[in-house]
Amino acid sequence: MLIKDYRNYFKEELSALYDEKEIESFFYIILDAFHQMKRVDMVLKADFELDAMQLLQWETVLHQLKAEKPIQYIFEETEFFGLPFYVNENVLIPRPETEELVEWILQSVSELPKEQPLKILDIGTGSGCIAVSLAKKLPQARVFAIDVSEKALEVARRNARQNQANVVFLHKNILETSVLPEQFDIIVSNPPYVRNLEKEEINKNVLEFEPHLALFVEDHDPLLFYRKITELAAQHLVKSGQLYFEINQYLGPEMLALLKEYHFKNGELRKDIYGNDRMTKAIL
Repeated sequence: MLIKDYRNYFKEELSALYDEKEIESFFYIILDAFHQMKRVDMVLKADFELDAMQLLQWETVLHQLKAEKPIQYIFEETEFFGLPFYVNENVLIPRPETEELVEWILQSVSELPKEQPLKILDIGTGSGCIAVSLAKKLPQARVFAIDVSEKALEVARRNARQNQANVVFLHKNILETSVLPEQFDIIVSNPPYVRNLEKEEINKNVLEFEPHLALFVEDHDPLLFYRKITELAAQHLVKSGQLYFEINQYLGPEMLALLKEYHFKNGELRKDIYGNDRMTKAIL
């Protein structure tokens, strides 16, 4: 089958599940992965024909997309902050909103003297996207990262090696941690924050494929992780140290109140690119 004809079939098969722009994106990701062809090659190589083996490869991916498996898990790769990351179903797929959190940290650090050494801790690192990105952008920093999942840490270590980033990874359950290994200048966390009552808002591709351990928190105590991390940060940040969180969009005021309760100053709530309250920053 000619690739141009398969493209039409591919779009038709997925049209009930995805919008046209997303289907186009899927098609060109697969085209590049399987054939090292770009969008322009659809014109330059219009007579390119898929053989039986290649067709089977495409059909295998198509079947997974019809089951709404994220394409990042299908190919086990994604991009975050301009860096390549390996992902599998033991870690969340990094989101653009989290890139905004990293950018906020970098903006704040840029106001400090360039020669000032930094110690940074990422709690609940998952794929390592925050820790690895900060380590790459801030060579003067010592970056530590914690996760409760050893399988997630395997992914994070792989990403650190792949991106030649120097990160110290620690296997810890933060809820059972009373002492952190160092005093830090910056602590950042994107902990579980989706309440069970919000599951109806979650797309099937997230609900059925991404790790619930990293997503959900009980309805009766949605700030469980934030409270524990804030308590630890109050003890293990240096004077004027900074605490950053990615948060549940519905709990912004509650987060600012929590930070104030632990005597953090200058609590700031920031919206993401979609206009949702998504991150906080406070200073000890």
